[in-house]
Amino acid sequence: MRFSYASPARLADIPCLDAASLRAAILTQVAHGWRVLAFFGLPRALYAQGELALVAGNTAAAGLCCVMAHDQRQELWASRCLPLDRYASMSLECPQLQRFEREVHEAWGIVPEGHPWLKPVRYTTPASGAERPGPAQCDHYRVEGGQVHEVAVGPVHAGIIEPGHFRFQCYGENVLNLEISLGFQHRGVEKMLAGGPHLRDAALMECVAGDTSVGHCTAYSVVLERLAGVSVPLRAQLLRRMGLEFERLANHTGDLGAIAGDTGFLPTSSWNGRIRGDFLNMTAEICGNRFGRGLVCPGGVNWDLDPAACRGLLNRLRAGWRDVKGAVDVMFASPSVLDRLTGTGCVSLRTAEDFGMVGVAARACGLPRDARRHAPLSRLPLEDTDIRTAQGGDVLGRATVRRLEVADSVRLVEADLQHLARLGEEEKLREGVSDTALWRAPMPDTLPGGMLAVAQVEGWRGELCHVAVTDAEGRFGVYKIYDPSWHNWSGLEMALRGEQISDFPLCNKSFNLSYCGHDL
Repeated sequence: MRFSYASPARLADIPCLDAASLRAAILTQVAHGWRVLAFFGLPRALYAQGELALVAGNTAAAGLCCVMAHDQRQELWASRCLPLDRYASMSLECPQLQRFEREVHEAWGIVPEGHPWLKPVRYTTPASGAERPGPAQCDHYRVEGGQVHEVAVGPVHAGIIEPGHFRFQCYGENVLNLEISLGFQHRGVEKMLAGGPHLRDAALMECVAGDTSVGHCTAYSVVLERLAGVSVPLRAQLLRRMGLEFERLANHTGDLGAIAGDTGFLPTSSWNGRIRGDFLNMTAEICGNRFGRGLVCPGGVNWDLDPAACRGLLNRLRAGWRDVKGAVDVMFASPSVLDRLTGTGCVSLRTAEDFGMVGVAARACGLPRDARRHAPLSRLPLEDTDIRTAQGGDVLGRATVRRLEVADSVRLVEADLQHLARLGEEEKLREGVSDTALWRAPMPDTLPGGMLAVAQVEGWRGELCHVAVTDAEGRFGVYKIYDPSWHNWSGLEMALRGEQISDFPLCNKSFNLSYCGHDL
């Protein structure tokens, strides 16, 4: 079934195929330029009785549901199959599905026959009630050879970062293979969302990935709004985009400083640490929290800016832009920095496509994938911006994309602040309209039942995808979250193949992926 990315779909209208037909349909869509957004277990309770009658005697807990996107057409495609115990794996023909199939297997026990390696990805408690496996209780990949040695890093790291285990198979200093094991801090976020929406959910979304509070809360809000058929006021659209772009400015600035630091180029490293704080403080100017918590809510936003505040923030934005431009220009003018970044941690365009990579990491490989273009949240003009890509997929490419996107984010926020200030001056002349109505639309008490809705939001790392399926009473029967890190951890593994092990910190910084955004 095809439908607009901005519209929900009735679950009953999504074709229910047998497993072989679903497999053939997915592979056909991939061959025609579609990519996988979501692939998950659909609980038995979400099927109609007439559908379950077709598999009488089958006690399987869940079937499969797949949601795909065609970026150029701005369309989604969805299909599903009846509850089952096993099916023929698609991972060899479609590598971007390998992580999805592993997750479905560990959560529901549905076996993808022929999958090359069913290592758990999130270490969830199985639906069968079996004991949750530990991350150290699985088989690890090994390269055999008399001179091959293994280097293990983590899961406990220096500092306050979350746990993740990196296992290098090396020949001398050359990395033959990197295996990344996550799931040490599984938090059960998706299970907490089941049966919702709950009053706590918006605050919970802000903690899915702490550096992407605005992004994930926006995605959650968009899902609810699409299910409810609610349109967000213009002021809220402007403030949401400002929040997303300030989040991008702060994190891109910090990442460029971290990359400079790992090359030993301390000026940009030091300057960008301070400038990142300036952009975080600008976010706090809007909502009172440096990480944008409390800004976005279903129906719109919780905070507004008057014209005077817009003008003050505009001046601070322009000063921050001058600072970050100068700091980054110095970095990119240094031959020693460019030499260190060029050709390090390369990921090919083909690999990026095969693994379904998104965001900065994908665009650095030359893959023009940006949800602000193929799944826009509003009709706000994109000003003088573009999908910023690079070639080579190396650390330099990932740094270059960030550098270009910082300039684009400044243009967007500048335009939005000016637009918001004009609206504020005009709306003062209007009577009989409450202030709140200008920046938050009312949400219904209940959602329609038997619906599927998707939100694609371009967070600073890349595309965030949230998928909700409601049951007959309008409660969440399924709520799936896919942080960009879900797609890109495999890209980091590939980036280290053939590299020196000493390149790992720099490559890791250039991806800057989230542990908690993965461990849901």
